[in-house]
Amino acid sequence: MHEVELKLQVPASARAAVDAAVAGRTPARRLRLQAAYVDTPDAALARASLALRVRREGGHWVQTLKGAGDDALTRFEHNVRVFARATGEPPPPDPALHRGTAVGDRLLALLGHEGAAALGVRYRTDVLRRLRTLRSGGAAIELAFDTGVIRAGDDMAWPLCELELELVNGGAGERGGDPAALIELARSWARRHALWLDTRSKAERGELLARGTRVAPARTARPVALTREMSAHAAWRAVLRECVGHISANASQIAAGELGDEHVHQLRVALRRLRSAWQLFDFMPSDPALTDAAATLFRALGAARDQAVAAVTFTAELDRASERIGLHARADAALSAPPDRSAVDPCTVVRGEATQMLLLDLIAASLEPDAAIDAGLDDEPLAERLARRLKRWHKRAAADAVRYSELDDAQRHRLRKHIKRLRYAIEFSSGLFERKHVKRYLKPLRTLQERLGAISDVLVAIEALRATPERQARDWFALGWLSAHRAALIDQAAAALQAFAKTEGFWSARR
Repeated sequence: MHEVELKLQVPASARAAVDAAVAGRTPARRLRLQAAYVDTPDAALARASLALRVRREGGHWVQTLKGAGDDALTRFEHNVRVFARATGEPPPPDPALHRGTAVGDRLLALLGHEGAAALGVRYRTDVLRRLRTLRSGGAAIELAFDTGVIRAGDDMAWPLCELELELVNGGAGERGGDPAALIELARSWARRHALWLDTRSKAERGELLARGTRVAPARTARPVALTREMSAHAAWRAVLRECVGHISANASQIAAGELGDEHVHQLRVALRRLRSAWQLFDFMPSDPALTDAAATLFRALGAARDQAVAAVTFTAELDRASERIGLHARADAALSAPPDRSAVDPCTVVRGEATQMLLLDLIAASLEPDAAIDAGLDDEPLAERLARRLKRWHKRAAADAVRYSELDDAQRHRLRKHIKRLRYAIEFSSGLFERKHVKRYLKPLRTLQERLGAISDVLVAIEALRATPERQARDWFALGWLSAHRAALIDQAAAALQAFAKTEGFWSARR
């Protein structure tokens, strides 16, 4: 069956209010759910986006297998009641109980001849759940307010306090209503109680804890498999869902308050890719409010990114250069971003209502049905439509690359943005063209993007220093060193610029 749900994290300040709101006027008894999650010693199930657990529910055990779905709401789920008394330790898992289901057959193939013998407990959960089912937007939705803990080993614990909203399924595993109703209800709860979206499951968080951490690596972009047989909207939806997955995974980690600079960077990359996708598929209808909200978030996170670039990127090199001329680094000698930028907190930005509404709106947009969209499009093949766009973007970028030395900083920044847009658009649409030609084109494009990115980082650091009200001798030296470094990087980029300008387009070689 399909599990269609959203998970919202509940801050400590809202815990009592959320519990009372879920309980309603006639609160049901809270359920205690104790589960053991199993995996192989090398976490093969987790790497395959599968989760297998045995959970005590009242007086019996239930074995559940879950697998990732096609979008941010859906997971594949198969439950089997295990006939054993719900006392003491859970019964050993039996993967064969899920045979004949899509996720079950994947599990059995993964385990091979070892079967259940390869499995052991990786982590456990102990949860008190408050349940309530209500009708909203014509759909039956179950609210589950969970408090408790995830445990791994004897000394690793992670508190839980979250609200799950799930469509109540109908017969034969069918969805019990429109997912749009689920999203609209999530909007209401997020606004009322300052909750934030978290796309990480308990299983994903438990696996992190089993590894001794609470911070997942930043989620990077993944390939999109477009085919020539796809309708325009099916292709757009595939691209949009990948962008939403990229955005929401990093936003979830940032909102948790446990993050690194790379999570912020990848969230900005994901937003840039989304904006590039909107431009590539501009023949598809889009909501201007949504594009504006994405641009606003991108700019807000840009301030935090600039702070990281200014404070970290060039400090070590500057230390070595300044020491060579007798200017020794102070303990506080890292470059500083302008004062109005230094207070930017990515966690606060992502938890904010504007960002949370954007995330939910993006999920909603990724679920729009084909029929309502494709009806307004002509019959031009998707590959031809996108090829025309790529050819125009290449021509514009190549012209600026040839005269790069004549451009001012604003024009160079514009070229860098156009190069990024072109690269992302090609990565989205690569499945429509001959692979070897796409690969040959992308090689100089990626090199050029790296070169232009390095130049941009220097400019950020220079602007940070120029905004510093009181400069010491080392700051003046840093300005000179950065300016010289910028000039050197521009010279070094010349070969990459010329190589890109001479690169032949691949778009006429269709699959």
